[in-house]
Amino acid sequence: MRTPFLVSLVGKLGPSAWLALSGFMLLTLILIPASHLLLDDGHPLHISSYAITLMGKILCYAIVAVAMDLIWGYAGILSLGHGLFFALGGYAFGMYLMRQIGRDGSYQSDLPDFMVFLDWKEMPWFWWNSDSFGWAMFLVILVPGVLAWIFGYFAFRSRIKGVYFSIITQALTYAAMLLFFRNETGFGGNNGFTDFKRILGYDITSPGMRTILFCLSALLLVKVLLLSYVLVKSKFGRVLTAIRDAESRVMFIGYQPLHYKLFIWTLSAIICALAGALYVPQVGIINPSEMSPANSIEIAIWVAVGGRGTLIGPVIGTFIVNLAKSFFTVSFPEYWLFFLGFIFIGVTLFLPDGVVGLFRKLRSRFKKSATDVSVSHKEAA
Repeated sequence: MRTPFLVSLVGKLGPSAWLALSGFMLLTLILIPASHLLLDDGHPLHISSYAITLMGKILCYAIVAVAMDLIWGYAGILSLGHGLFFALGGYAFGMYLMRQIGRDGSYQSDLPDFMVFLDWKEMPWFWWNSDSFGWAMFLVILVPGVLAWIFGYFAFRSRIKGVYFSIITQALTYAAMLLFFRNETGFGGNNGFTDFKRILGYDITSPGMRTILFCLSALLLVKVLLLSYVLVKSKFGRVLTAIRDAESRVMFIGYQPLHYKLFIWTLSAIICALAGALYVPQVGIINPSEMSPANSIEIAIWVAVGGRGTLIGPVIGTFIVNLAKSFFTVSFPEYWLFFLGFIFIGVTLFLPDGVVGLFRKLRSRFKKSATDVSVSHKEAA
């Protein structure tokens, strides 16, 4: 009996990879939740609500970074508009969260507070069935997926790539941000959605729900990493990297790059949207600023810092940059943007392969040194 394709590929993970994966799941699914829920606030090992929310947020960012790595690291498509798909997923799920408030809002109306404030008499048509959890998750996948497919089809069919593609994606997310800032669009305008209270009838701010959302973020990250590993190690992944390195040659031997690029582009957008849907209930707000071009550029920085084309590198880069951001925005808020620029310039000049690339070089040198020493000892003997 033949081993299923997915199982066989995942089974090729090395012992160190399985050890790291097991350690990560032990930490995120057992140790951190137990520390948050079972230990008192005064206990030195207790993890506060702020800390678990921050870690959950960074896990969502890490998912987005892996999605970016799929298109940039393996397909050579640099998007400066992935923040749009992340925000659309957040808005789609945010509609459900707003409906879950019910009459507990400031105006005690069946309409969301921002609609009452703007003197709306009824919900717009696109809010239909938005109080359904299943429908909300369907929209989280459908809306960003369809938008990405349509945009990608016309862009890739026209063979737009390189810096031109990056500029167009940045223009797309900027246009969407301006649209969502308008009050008449029905998405809360400048303030967006906030003041969430429940998910499936459970208090969204309770320790238990915060822990569940954190664990779901960790699980989604693991699943996205495994799915990405399967894709890049398959024939599809080999063709994708060939398109990145020499698209004209790939076309010459009979492959159609459009289909490969369109699939990975759409999949990457959907992954970003799922991360956005998990991000919103944890931070408690979604507004048009999540679509700002600066946010999308920062996603690319996470991938560059960790090492593009490595899968695990973007995760590491996300944690490095965002933990540094949390420190600097509290201790030295006026210097954060300078520090971010310094990181990007430093990585570009001195670490073109990112942190993972540096680690691999150091490991290779260590092995070479160990080999040379062993050979010298044998010759001496």
